Parts: sequence; structure tokens; C-alpha cells
Amino acid sequence: MNEILRKERYSDAVFMMAIDTPLIARKAKAGQFVIIRATEEGERIPLTIADFDREKGELIIVVQEIGKSTKRLGAMEPGEKILDITGPLGVPTHIANVGTVCCVGGGVGIAAVHPVARAFKEAGNRVISIIGARNRSLLFWENEMRAASSELIVTTDDGSHAAKGFVTDRLNELVKAGTKIDEVFAVGPTVMMRAVAEATRPHKIKTTVSLNPIMVDGTGMCGGCRVLVGGKAKFACVHGPDFDAHEVDFGNLLSRQRQYLDQEKLAVETGHRV
Repeated sequence: MNEILRKERYSDAVFMMAIDTPLIARKAKAGQFVIIRATEEGERIPLTIADFDREKGELIIVVQEIGKSTKRLGAMEPGEKILDITGPLGVPTHIANVGTVCCVGGGVGIAAVHPVARAFKEAGNRVISIIGARNRSLLFWENEMRAASSELIVTTDDGSHAAKGFVTDRLNELVKAGTKIDEVFAVGPTVMMRAVAEATRPHKIKTTVSLNPIMVDGTGMCGGCRVLVGGKAKFACVHGPDFDAHEVDFGNLLSRQRQYLDQEKLAVETGHRV
């Protein structure tokens, strides 16, 4: 249990792990997440489930090394065991046959949107996926997303691969071309999700985002993942992580995400928790 079976690096800071977690894999659904504690000294890290294999009992996660705990996880290799994995947590993404769904993934959010796109396609929808990253080296799972979609659009901020521009540029092009989109689902950096929300708002296209606030216990007890949705406080771990993008207070979310940046930087520099 919790043994790292495979590991693949996509860039200096982004890697994939396949982990032996048969109980979690058996229950996992698109849109849910797990909380991982790599070692006794490590913090609890919430990670969206990127994929799962019920028969093999495998859980797939994609991680971006940012702070001390994600760097510690990134240093682990196949054969080692992760101390704690709790999940699946969160409310699964609501999947229905609605017509045409546009799934948007930015950066590491590509991994998070993957099972959602696949689930919408399996439900009979036409799925147009848009994935993007800052440059070619940070782009991954192009083939996996193509298999999970009816149509795949790829973009990079600097134009080093496929079209140049942001995922919202590609989304706006679809809308401008008259493509009928019944629903949009977006995962990625908060500023990207906010931009997607503003792109779809004038057209009244139902838009859902998977939020990534600071989280501790994943059970609604600590209140760390509090977000404002429609002017009301919600806990992303138990009420989400999916929310109506047009109701999310992204300014509040960005502010809360930044509140521990100095402490995280100090922990990385000194090697000690602060």
C-alpha cells in the first residue's frame, strides 16, 4: 500500500507518480482529490486525482514542486512508500450529457482536467479540450488529452509549440466562431480560471472551476480552504472543489493563497518548518 510504482518527470519542477492505492483507486471519481503526507515531518498536500486504474489499484498524481513538502515528495523514487494518502475527498464533478463541453486545463491543471474530460466524453458529450502552458517544456499529456476528447486544441504562451497565446484566447476564438458550447470546465492557476470565468460570463455559458485554496485537513474542520462563492463562505474540501466560476470571489481566493508565501520561502531556504 502507498508504494510508488512509477515516476516520470515532465520538467525540472513537474513530475508524475503512479502509486499503489487499491482502495482509493476503486472509489475515485473525476474531480476528486487526495491529501498526501510523504513523511512524518511532511505537510499535508492536497492533490487532484489525475487518473486511476481500478483493476490495477493504481492512483496517478501530477505534482509541481513549489514548497518544501512537494520538493520532498519529488525526491522520492519508485519502491519507496508514501506515509499517508487520504481519499478520495471532495464532491465528484457533476457529469451529464449536456451537448458540447469545453474542458480547459492550464499548466499542472492539465492533469486535473484529464479525468473530467474523459468522463464527459464517456457520458456522450462532444468534448473540446483546450490545454496550455507557458512553453513547450511545461506542456504534458497531449496524447492523453487527445484520447479523452473529441477535439484537442493546444497552445503555449510563447508559441514554442502549437498556437501562441493563452487558453482564453483559444476559448474566445471558439465562441467568436459561433461554436455552441453548453458548458465549460476549467482547472489551472487561479488567474487563468478567473480569466475563463470573465470570458464566458457575457455569453452566459455555464462555467465550473476546480479551486485550489490552501487546505489542511480536507474534512471541513480547519476552515483553511474557505472561499467566497456567491457572497457566502464555502469550504472547498467538502463543498467543492468544483464551484460556479461566475460566483467565485477570485480576489479573495488570490489573497488567501498568498498569505503564507514568506513562510514557505523560509522553509525551503532553511530546510525547517516555520
